[in-house]
Amino acid sequence: MCFACHGAGGVSQTPLTPSLGGQPNFYVVAQLFLFRAGRRENEAVMTAMAKDLTDDDLRALADRIEKLPPPKPPAAKPDAARMKRGMEVMRGRNCNNCHGKEFEGNNNVPRVANQREDYLLKALKDYRDGKRVGYGNAQMPETVHGLSDAQLADLAHALSFFGR
Repeated sequence: MCFACHGAGGVSQTPLTPSLGGQPNFYVVAQLFLFRAGRRENEAVMTAMAKDLTDDDLRALADRIEKLPPPKPPAAKPDAARMKRGMEVMRGRNCNNCHGKEFEGNNNVPRVANQREDYLLKALKDYRDGKRVGYGNAQMPETVHGLSDAQLADLAHALSFFGR
């Protein structure tokens, strides 16, 4: 059922819906747990989908998702000026310290390289605006604190094309 929204093979074609392919196992378990516990909200779909999942279900889904190939960069050509500005934000906020050198994610940190741009922008704004919390730390809200909508848009654009 996950692939109905998150796309065949875990590569989303649905607006504001993340691609799941290549996400770290622990991260997937943690996110599903947060949805199940009602600590991360998406009442229309994810909270309802996760509410009856057992711990074994969470682990099985995470095992499957982690093995899916990660999404490739979009076919469109990136905007060079936005890429440059987005990369400057990445360097200035040391995003690769947690997300990895290639933004591939690890353990409890998501893969953000080649993620859907619209989803990344929403997630970044939600962290900045206090609508989305992490689990036990304030790393993301602190990292994006004070960034403008334009800076977040450039950051999301650069990450969506990362490695191209």
